[in-house]
Formats: sequence, C-alpha cells, structure tokens
Amino acid sequence: MGRLDDKVAIVTGSGQGIGLEYARRYLAEGAKVVIAEINEERGASAVSELGGGDAVTFVRTDISDEASAEACVAATVERFGRVDVLVNNAALYYDIDNRDQSLEYLRKVFDVNLHGTWIMIKSVAPTMVEQGGGAVINQSSGAAYTYVIPPMGSGRFKGVGSFSYSQTKHGVIGLTKFMAGQLGRHGIRVNCIVPGITRTEATEKQVPSHFLDALRFMTALQKDLEPEDLTGAAVFFASDDARMITGQILCVDAGMNMPG
Repeated sequence: MGRLDDKVAIVTGSGQGIGLEYARRYLAEGAKVVIAEINEERGASAVSELGGGDAVTFVRTDISDEASAEACVAATVERFGRVDVLVNNAALYYDIDNRDQSLEYLRKVFDVNLHGTWIMIKSVAPTMVEQGGGAVINQSSGAAYTYVIPPMGSGRFKGVGSFSYSQTKHGVIGLTKFMAGQLGRHGIRVNCIVPGITRTEATEKQVPSHFLDALRFMTALQKDLEPEDLTGAAVFFASDDARMITGQILCVDAGMNMPG
C-alpha cells in the first residue's frame, strides 16, 4: 500500500530534474501522474524513463497560457477521472538569463514563475471544488530568502537589479497563503516547498561550482541536496497525513533558511 494510492496528480515541469523525481516518487506511492511539460521531447522521455504503463501520461502544457493549462486539466480528467493533487514545480530556471535586467524580461519571468502558478491553480480549482477537495503544492526557492547579494566587480553602482527569479519565488510564497485562505473552505489545501540549492542539471548550468561548494558549508547539515531529498515533503503534503495542514511553507534545504 502506498501513501498516495488511487490519487491523481498533475506535476508541472516534470520532464526533468526535481519535477521528474516528484513524478517518480508519486508513482511509487501508488498515484497516477500527468507529466505536464512544455518540452515535448522531455515529456515523452520522462514517460519512457518512468516505465510507461497506464499510470503515467504526458500532456504538453504551457503554464503561462490559460488555454493550455485548462486543456491539461481536461485531459487529466478525461484520462483518470479526477485531479487530487497539483504540484506547481515548473519555472523558468534552466534557461533563465540573469544578465538581462530589463523590465520586459522581468515580466516574462513573472508570466511563468508566478502567474503560471496562479493560472494552474485557477485551472484546476473548479475540478477540485466539484469533487470535494484536493491538494496544491507550490514550489518556491531558497532564492526568495537571499536578500544580501555579494558585490560584483568594482562595486560601482550600475543600476537597480531586477532579481527576477528571487522576486517571483518570493511571490509564490505569498500566493500560497492567499490561495490557502480562499480555497480552504472548499476542501482544497495549498502548501509550499522551498528547496535549497539542489544538484540538478539546471543548477549545474546556472550556479558556478565554487559557489555551490560555499553554499554547502552555509547549511546547518553541510550537505548537498539531491532531487530525491525533496520528494518526501511532496508526498506528505499530498497525503492524508497533511489533511489539516494548509498555508504552510516548508524549507527543505539542509538548514540554510529557518524562517518562522
């Protein structure tokens, strides 16, 4: 018996990295899983890696597009009959351009990382309300709590930074609380996981190795996080063990951030 037997979960951005590990763990716990991924090659590859079968399917999904998000929910209901869990894992991170400090690019990152999270909740909520409840698990980032930025170059003022990724991930924390407050009366729980620096292909691309080593020693446990280290929190929030928990923020980061 798995902790998620007979539950149906949509996991966004689950073609690789943390999202793929969420999908893998959910399947192992007895859930049926929709790989909601914008990249068709990664989505198909994920289904193959997870063994295919009747319990997992891929639906191409652009979370920043309302029609695409709604189509994902409709396809899930058509295939599995319901939606019990939404994991908002997808974000602009692997290909993020931290050098682009323009307002236009900031809006693009918001459209995916924050507004996309809201769009997915908006799309799945009517189904969850109709069936009597569900669980939404948002994903923020430890970057939301990184307020002190190390000086770059000569230290000469070069203008105000956009902090696009950090801004959006801080917004996800706030969105979690507002959605929990609104949807709780309908039996929908909304919680948030805040991962620390996690050893994924995206992190290896975005964060210099010497900085990763420094961050490890800033954690209480002085350990690196692997994607599978986050899956226990995702299973807990999706399970009936968390039936009285909503609006909560859980840092899974080896003790880097300790809010509260």
